[in-house]
Parts: sequence; structure tokens; C-alpha cells
Amino acid sequence: MKIYGKSMRTIWVAADSWGVEIIDQTRLPFEVETRTLRSWQEAASAIRDMVVRGAPLIGATGAYGLALAMREDSSDENLERAYAALLATRPTAVNLRWALDDLRGRLTQVAPSARMGLAYRRAAEICDEDVETCKAIGRHGLSIIRDLWEQKGKPPRFNVLTHCNAGWLACIDWGTALAPIYMAFEAGIPVHVWVDETRPRNQGASLTAFELGQHGVDHTVIADNQGGHLMQHGLVDLAIVGTDRTTATGDVCNKIGTYLKALAAHDNGVPFYVALPFTTIDWTLEDGVKEIPIEERDARELSHITGRTADGRLATVDILPKGSPALNYGFDVTPARLVTGLITERGVANASRNGLLKLYPEQKAK
Repeated sequence: MKIYGKSMRTIWVAADSWGVEIIDQTRLPFEVETRTLRSWQEAASAIRDMVVRGAPLIGATGAYGLALAMREDSSDENLERAYAALLATRPTAVNLRWALDDLRGRLTQVAPSARMGLAYRRAAEICDEDVETCKAIGRHGLSIIRDLWEQKGKPPRFNVLTHCNAGWLACIDWGTALAPIYMAFEAGIPVHVWVDETRPRNQGASLTAFELGQHGVDHTVIADNQGGHLMQHGLVDLAIVGTDRTTATGDVCNKIGTYLKALAAHDNGVPFYVALPFTTIDWTLEDGVKEIPIEERDARELSHITGRTADGRLATVDILPKGSPALNYGFDVTPARLVTGLITERGVANASRNGLLKLYPEQKAK
């Protein structure tokens, strides 16, 4: 995808062939800045502080974090140290564990002298594979959008509601929930996106709106609580969101507030789809509400907000009464019964164990 006309990915190896470049997403949409990660500790901080965010991108950054660790010290002890620290940065998104397990499993099979090269190659492969996965998700989601648009008589505007950011900024390129929207736009379907602001952190208003605008996709930012009202008045044709962890039974964990959107969609007969790569499926879990660890983040993310002043300066202000405490859970779980379908790189599945196993039959043996 592009920023100011320049094609970019969210993570890449620097010109020196070993540093890892990332877009600092805490500065968007006001400033486009890149950072160079030069140690696994810096990679861990970038994940923990949400300089990079989004389940697939977190996984890729974790993989490159291990590569940086192997460049510094390829011993078993340092591998385990870096693995444990990177894994602890974000507990909810399962892509991080998948990428770290994949890479550690490969590195332990070779001599320490071969680990650095292998780690960099595999991290790059994980990124390339994610791009192809997101493209496939986009194609399957495009079929859903096209079918619904045609069923409605090809109206001059097809309204899609999304929550948080599951676009290319959350992945390596294309995105998950936004990939079908980009492909619909490219196919000439008059798609319009209702962009939930997604407090706290405002990933919808700051990131989704930014990347849709850069690509020229028609969109409108709305307060999080407007979605149900729009659905009641027939102004939402489809809802698509991403997920940070999906259980084997089809429950999905996404940014806090997703569950409320799913309830509103269910009550108003609006199709509610979730787009995800296979790396987001946690086959070890049955009950998302009971078993998925929900990250509780710093209350300051809720009590403070950053914006641009009239004279162009960036300012962070406290919006709560002095002394008022705040609670900041990062995610909630939407039960499978509220999900119309799961859009994966292999096709669209019912949100159920049987639905997922039809697409991933190799998991039956496991």
C-alpha cells in the first residue's frame, strides 16, 4: 500500500542489511516517522509500547526480534532469554507466540553459527507469507462484498462498518478486514467505510482513516457508539472486523467494543464477518470468554488523548477529572454465535469447530 504515493510495508530490513525498520504508529496520523530496531530489547519495547501493533505485524516484529538477538549472541541462553521476553510483551494476540515458536523451533535445530542467517531469512519469509495470506483474505472477502452489493441492486453506495485497525498497518501489507475493502474499491464497487474511532488509542480515527484516505477509499469517522444507530436505520450493509485470537470453536477476540458491534449487527440483521489469517487461530482453546487472556493496559491510554492544536503543534491532554480512576481492558470476546462467517486465506468458514476444520483438515489429527 502507499503513504503519500510511496509504496511501503510496515516492516523491512534496513539498508545496512541487519537493522529492522518500522513505521512508528504512535505518531500517525500527524507525522510519518520510521524507527530502526537494532536489538531484541528495542523490538520488545516497540511491541509493548504499540509502536507496532496488529496481530500479524506483532508476530513479524517478534521474529525479527529473535533475528536481532541471534546477531548479538546466538547461544541457547540468549535465544531463550529473548524468546521469553518477546513473548511476554503482548499476551492476547496469538500470532506473536506462533511466530516465536516457529522461529525458535528452527533455530534450535541448527548450530549457533548458522542461527543469525536462518533467523533473518525466516523472518523475511513470514512477512512475505503474510502478504500473500492477506491478499487471499481480500479475494474471499471481495466475493462477499460483491454478492451483497448485487443482491441489494448495486446501490450507489455500499456501507461497510469496521472497528479498530485491521488494515495494512496491522499487517505487512493489504491487511485482513480492510483487504476486501481495498479490493472492492479497486474492482469499482462504490464502497464506503464507517470508521469507528475506537477508543481508547483511537486506532480507527488515527490509523484506519489515515490508510483509507491515502488509498482514496470513501470513509467517514464515527464515534464508537454510533454503529447501532446506523444499523437501525439501514445505513450499514456489512460489518467486517479483524481478530487477535480465534478459538477452535469460532469465538473471536478483538479490540474492546467489537462485542457490542456484533450484538447490534445481530439485532438488526447486518452480516458480521471476521477476517483472519491461520496464524490467529488458537486450536488449544474452546471458550474464548473464559480462556483468552485479556490484556489490561495503562489507564493513561483512556485518561489522556493526543491531538493537533490550531497552530499545528501536537499536544497530549488529560480529559478526566483529577483523581478519577480509569479501567482499560484492550480486548473483548465475541462469541461464535454472533459471527456470520470467518474470512480466511483458504475461504469463508462458519464460526464453528466444524467450519474451521473443513478449511484446515490437517488440524483433525492434532
